[in-house]
Amino acid sequence: MFTGEYRHSVDDKGRLAVPARFRVQLGEGAFVSGWIDGCLAIFPRRDWDALADKVAAIPIADAGGRTFSRFLFAGAFEVDLDRQGRLVVPAGLRKWAGLEGEAVVVGARDHAEIWAPARWETYRAEMESPDALAQHLTGLGI
Repeated sequence: MFTGEYRHSVDDKGRLAVPARFRVQLGEGAFVSGWIDGCLAIFPRRDWDALADKVAAIPIADAGGRTFSRFLFAGAFEVDLDRQGRLVVPAGLRKWAGLEGEAVVVGARDHAEIWAPARWETYRAEMESPDALAQHLTGLGI
């Protein structure tokens, strides 16, 4: 399970150090892609395959499903960790996510997310508002 929040630098070549706690889960390969809310997602291969199967099950006549499929797969790249536990975030994804010099890596249960620090702080402040949090929990059975 991916949990926690970590700050890491992104070097000029687009290399990002993966938090040590996440490296074992990504050791058999991973995929990085644009994700919901303006961040990037890193999925272990097995979870990426499970997500791909879910997307493939969406009827082709579903316009929203086609849009999500294109969004997800057009910007997805298979990545490997180097000996120092880094992965290369492709330039197009770095630009789309606003990553320049620093990133926040956030655990999100079955995947990790990579956020531009300013975007994460804005999102986190909205997410942690007691009223907003209570509203989001409504109807979830928690």
